[in-house]
Amino acid sequence: MIKYLFLKIVDRYASKWVVLTIDVILIGISFVLAYAVKFNASLNFDVENLYIQIPFVCIVALFSFLIVGSYRGIIRHTGSRDAFNVFVGVSLLAMINMSVILINTSFKLFPSFTIPKSVIIIHYLISVLILVISRYVFKAFFEIISSELSHVTNVLIYGAGDSGLITYGALNRDTKNNYQVIGFIDDDVKKIGKKINRIKIYNGSRLNKHFITKKEIDEIIISIQNIKSEKLLYLTDRLLSLGVKIKIVPPLSKWIDGDLEANQIKQVKIEDLLNRKPISIDNPIVKREVNNKVILVTGAAGSIGSEISRQLSNYKYKQLILLDQSESALYDLQQELRQKERQSFTAIVADVRDKIRMNGIFEKYKPQKVFHAAAYKHVPLMEMSPYEAVKINIGGTKNIADLSLKYKVERFVMVSTDKAVNPTNVMGATKRVAEMYISCLSNSQGNTTKFTTTRFGNVLGSNGSVIPLFKKQIENGGPLTVTHKDITRYFMTIPEACRLVLEAGTMGNGGEIYIFDMGQSVKIFNIAKRMIFLSGLRYPEDIDIKITGLRPGEKLYEELLANGENTTPTYHEKIMIAKNQKIAYDFVYKKIEELCSTNKQHDNQKTVHLIKQIVPEYKSNNSIYEKLDSSIQN
Repeated sequence: MIKYLFLKIVDRYASKWVVLTIDVILIGISFVLAYAVKFNASLNFDVENLYIQIPFVCIVALFSFLIVGSYRGIIRHTGSRDAFNVFVGVSLLAMINMSVILINTSFKLFPSFTIPKSVIIIHYLISVLILVISRYVFKAFFEIISSELSHVTNVLIYGAGDSGLITYGALNRDTKNNYQVIGFIDDDVKKIGKKINRIKIYNGSRLNKHFITKKEIDEIIISIQNIKSEKLLYLTDRLLSLGVKIKIVPPLSKWIDGDLEANQIKQVKIEDLLNRKPISIDNPIVKREVNNKVILVTGAAGSIGSEISRQLSNYKYKQLILLDQSESALYDLQQELRQKERQSFTAIVADVRDKIRMNGIFEKYKPQKVFHAAAYKHVPLMEMSPYEAVKINIGGTKNIADLSLKYKVERFVMVSTDKAVNPTNVMGATKRVAEMYISCLSNSQGNTTKFTTTRFGNVLGSNGSVIPLFKKQIENGGPLTVTHKDITRYFMTIPEACRLVLEAGTMGNGGEIYIFDMGQSVKIFNIAKRMIFLSGLRYPEDIDIKITGLRPGEKLYEELLANGENTTPTYHEKIMIAKNQKIAYDFVYKKIEELCSTNKQHDNQKTVHLIKQIVPEYKSNNSIYEKLDSSIQN
């Protein structure tokens, strides 16, 4: 606490006015020294004249420094710019002094007042030297005192290129933290052993626990622009095992006004370790398709729906209708958009399963674009409640899609999931049925609405996803629970997922299923280990990982394409269209009508049996409905 107060006092009271006062005092002292040099360190000059000359010189110095602003620099961060400002200020002082003496000598305004020209020149040289040295002495003093009295964060910068140098400068400018850059790390053999600002460049192969302990390293900052996801994953996995914090410098495009600040250097997040490049979409057609339109978002308070709503709120739509049955979550979204002063939007508490209520909303607002994100998505819960899964995932989708057709909506975009591909659980199967129903409507005669489906994998940070679960388990001291050591999933961020949904709202003629090239699937077990390390803990010493076994309906590997599906490219290399399996539309349409009717009987066995007839590839896994598969085959 004493250390902290000391540094706060230094920061607060070593103000620019104190600096200005000290500079003026030093000017007076250097003036006396100039006379001493002139007269060979003797007092063979009229000392009484100093009583007039020193105040005059100090007043002129005050005036000069105020004009130049040489006192405004932060002394403990003195650099070449501050030295130059001192040079300019003292030069102005010398020119004024010389001008005054010449004018006074020529016109004899004050005959008794004069300063030898040689003294002015000597004073100029001494002043520049003393003022510059004093700044660097104070800087060194502060660094020594602060190093001893405050906690120093020892840092290694990974990357000795331009970005590494800029990072070094940002850390030195930071006034809130005391960073000490111990060295640079680089894989370029031509740079190894050289120094930057007296700081050595080390080979990356030297990074081991002995090196980290010896140098007392607290953090390693990865400062490589446009780093490939594979290399970032490799580096972080390797560095995290050394027991240090790993931070990363953001891309150049995110720097504030083109300058990097230390507070922008953030700890590596699990989103950075997806082992693939983030997918970005910048399509001006989205703006054209959304502006001046009435837009309806169902499930608007959910993870995906709320982000879709946020992104839509940046456009100049005519009216935005936010619909959700969750009152509290919808209220939170409403307040968030109001605080950001977004334009006209309406939040409605309603259930997509209530067709009469939905019809009233469509009739009143007449939406031109519909983004349908309302759904139940938790696999184990829906495995226990097929009735609810069918009612909202199929029945709710059917209601919104039918009304979109009835009210001639321009575009209907449904949010689906990779769990709809070769489903092994009720949730995935109901989403596949919803996809099939959309395909039926898209191929119906006289249809003017363009129906589109988006299909993607797990979304990082969404409600109920593995990342928030792991965070809570880490906060509670563990263990982290993983259902199987080899289970893998595709991952994407919420903004990426929602950009895809908006993009799909502009592409194609209807009937398409858009999917992402999501790169490689990721082992959940590896994500769990990385999250433990990112939390500054060790596995398994601090927090262990417990294997709990596959849950009902869960499978080891997710897929993005079903059997019989393949893809065709779009304008974006990372977005593809899944060419649908051939569907007997009349049969499927009738069966879905039958399913919705049968579901009202609350007989889960009958309901799931019908789903399996509609979706032949649906094979239950680790579920009470596995016996239905054999009965259908027989």
